[in-house]
Amino acid sequence: MANGPKKTRVESIAGPQSPLGVAISAQDQVTMDMVREAIVTKRARLAWQPVVLARDPTRVAFHEGLIRILDHQNRVIPARDFIDAVEAHETGRQIDCLALEIGLNTLARHPGLRISINMSARSIGYPRWMRVLKRGLAASPTIGERLILEITESSAMLVPELVISFMEELQREGIAFAMDDFGSGYTAIRFFKDFCFDILKIDGQFIRNIHADPDNAALVGALMSIGRHFHMFTVAEAVETAAEAKVLQAMGVECLQGYLFGAPSLKPDFATQAPLRKAG
Repeated sequence: MANGPKKTRVESIAGPQSPLGVAISAQDQVTMDMVREAIVTKRARLAWQPVVLARDPTRVAFHEGLIRILDHQNRVIPARDFIDAVEAHETGRQIDCLALEIGLNTLARHPGLRISINMSARSIGYPRWMRVLKRGLAASPTIGERLILEITESSAMLVPELVISFMEELQREGIAFAMDDFGSGYTAIRFFKDFCFDILKIDGQFIRNIHADPDNAALVGALMSIGRHFHMFTVAEAVETAAEAKVLQAMGVECLQGYLFGAPSLKPDFATQAPLRKAG
């Protein structure tokens, strides 16, 4: 009788029936239980990261709100521990609702602020998400024009026709849309020309070390060219060094985002200072 395939050392140690595998699965379940409870009790915050104008990095164009889920001790549960697991399930939709609700409340409190909030294309058509949006927009006539919704390239391509009609509907309310992580997915050109995104956020993998990597420079130049052709505002993500920023400024990127200009913060400057005027 032939022997079956041999297990690798890692599979033997961390397989689903091994002590380590069981421990990992148990920990994953504990994390998911904490996430679900945090959603019910609304133990969530947005960490805000500034997106600055490339021509004058002292001026903030808008702030991106990044969702943070908190445990019982108000410690952040790392997104990497749950985000992939919830993306295709209702828990992911509930997280999108929480992020939108917090963002809209922030806009209502700060009339001079412009923000972006992340959402999955899977939340399009989720009734609660739309109720949160309509309730928030009703609070002030200027909220829609100060809201940007970010959808990743890979998420947009899940249901491109639905994304296109969704954007057309909400853009009539003044809401802008950003394609997040552009370059990391597989956008079909036949859909891209119909998407009508307002902002193109170039994925950070192409930004890193751009001053010393001619391949990255060429790729960013190509992605920017697509953005310009379709009249999209371009943002370079994950800018971490002055050398990277200098090259991007010379290339003509409109906005820069990254740790060089500020880490995501639960206590942003705008929360304690006078409202920021909208960058023009």
